[in-house]
Amino acid sequence: QVQLVESGGGLVQAGGSLRLSCADSGRAFNAMTVGWFRQAPGKERQFVAAVTRSGIATRYAESVKGRFTISRDNPKSTVYPQMNSLKPEDTAVYFCAADGKTFYSSSMSTQADYDYWGQGTQVTVSS
Repeated sequence: QVQLVESGGGLVQAGGSLRLSCADSGRAFNAMTVGWFRQAPGKERQFVAAVTRSGIATRYAESVKGRFTISRDNPKSTVYPQMNSLKPEDTAVYFCAADGKTFYSSSMSTQADYDYWGQGTQVTVSS
């Protein structure tokens, strides 16, 4: 059973940084591609970043490239998106998702390809 738990959200001023975490207690998590998505009020959920099971391949939304970095620590079964230079438009609920299938780079941003989802953590960036 995969149970994803996000943490690290909060309130930060524009230009600041936050590091989110997505953790799972099971070993299966380490064999999964993990993606992060976000949903702002009144908007559809959108892709943010993803990392493959090895941690070698990553993919980012254009809106966060150069500001966000996703990495994973498999011994800790945790994935971290480091978010720098935050903007008010980054305000959203951030969700992590995971799946054990093999992803092509183009599919890492597809929500429907992820079977497991966390409950989300709120990130608020004030101007």
